[in-house]
Amino acid sequence: MTIGSCNPSARDAGCTRSASVAGRFYPADSARLKAEVDSMLASAGNGGGTGVQALIAPHAGYVFSGGTAAKAFASISPKAAYRRVFLLGPSHKAAFDGASVDVAAGRYETPLGSVAVDREAGRALMQADSVFACLDEAHEGEHCLEVQLPFLQERLDTMPPIVPIIIGTQDIGRLRRIARALQPYFTAGNLFVISSDFSHYPAYDDACRADSITGKAIGEASLSAFIEAINDNAGSHIGNLYTSACGQSPIAVLLMLMESAGGLAVEHLGYCNSGDSPYGSRDEVVGYHAFAVVRRQESGRGAAATEPFALSRAEKATLLRIARRSIEDSLARRPRAEVPAAEVTPALEARCGAFVTLNAGGRLRGCIGNLMARRPLYRTVEAMARAAAFEDPRFTPLGRDELGGVSIEISVLSPLRRVASAGEIVPGRHGIYMVKGARSGTFLPQVAAETGWTVEELLGHCARDKAGIGWDGWRDAELYVYEAEVFGEDEAGRQ
Repeated sequence: MTIGSCNPSARDAGCTRSASVAGRFYPADSARLKAEVDSMLASAGNGGGTGVQALIAPHAGYVFSGGTAAKAFASISPKAAYRRVFLLGPSHKAAFDGASVDVAAGRYETPLGSVAVDREAGRALMQADSVFACLDEAHEGEHCLEVQLPFLQERLDTMPPIVPIIIGTQDIGRLRRIARALQPYFTAGNLFVISSDFSHYPAYDDACRADSITGKAIGEASLSAFIEAINDNAGSHIGNLYTSACGQSPIAVLLMLMESAGGLAVEHLGYCNSGDSPYGSRDEVVGYHAFAVVRRQESGRGAAATEPFALSRAEKATLLRIARRSIEDSLARRPRAEVPAAEVTPALEARCGAFVTLNAGGRLRGCIGNLMARRPLYRTVEAMARAAAFEDPRFTPLGRDELGGVSIEISVLSPLRRVASAGEIVPGRHGIYMVKGARSGTFLPQVAAETGWTVEELLGHCARDKAGIGWDGWRDAELYVYEAEVFGEDEAGRQ
């Protein structure tokens, strides 16, 4: 089935989508449902704050996942005045390669009452990108969004309208288009609820291990770490593991939104799986996580959550040693030396992008890096040092006799942040990254300091010389900035 537009006028503008799974996933009786949801919210605690931007909550039957879901919704202040709630979930009913936003129903019904649908916002998404359409089959009988509504209805003093979105694609390009269309709405005025269960059908202990890996990656707010966790679980041959996250596409969209928004942190609120329920077997279980995405000043992690990522002098020295040893081992054709466990601090295990630059006689001799975190920082530095020495297409591979005259510089990068205009770029502080179609280019922050270029010159050179889109190509490209902690052997002495 391919995604196509339904005719919203085929259903009356005032029609209501009836509850599909009341009496199965949650009680159909309104009094019983209210009492059950209120009890779960009370057990979850009352620590709600005003800075919650998004939630990840499970969508199984309440007897299995309701307690964990309640921990997500309890993180919201009852007095929070959201303009609308965007509900994003995976398709369990229909196969299609895009996103379906329900603009045909005027209201969604649960035993606790009906909730208005913001059809105007849904239509705006359809106009913004053809990746959005309205597909009746995606919403009829679908449970993953419906089961979130009673928690919202009970938790919030004032229930805002919803924008129901079912995602049926795993294509990374289409997911980025979905995220770009949603980006203008990803503000403090709106709440995003991501509906996802986690591991499906492994044994209890295997589920706990797999879900721990996936949960840790989400906690890092890193799309690349999340994708790597999904792939690592898939490649680890866990018995009967069908998926690590049925809502992996909506989660990926959330992480893309966070990349561009900046100033957000992920808080893990709880975990269980169906084997923890008296109604569930431990032979084949489903995992459930609860997360909240909060503005950093609201994070319960305290002051540390607002502090920038920083490396100690000893950690910098360790990374420089790792980089040089990686090149030495390659030149000597030795197997890669294992980094002693005692040297691998939590900071060196962080998922940070990094570049390694080689200089010889005051001139560039090689520079390669990753903007996105795909592995622990020390592993990235190890790999990028080899790449800078032997794979930079601008230079011949480094010779053994040259290594003694080479100094190494490392740039550890902050996450990318989308900017709306060139006026937000501060030369010397910000590195720039631009994307236009399939082409992209970047300059590290130190390029501006070395060249003295203005912002427009920096962007022009990056567009023409790095991205290959012409001098003025940056004007209609996606622009991102990042910061870097730069250190090298020359400033610290040869390590």
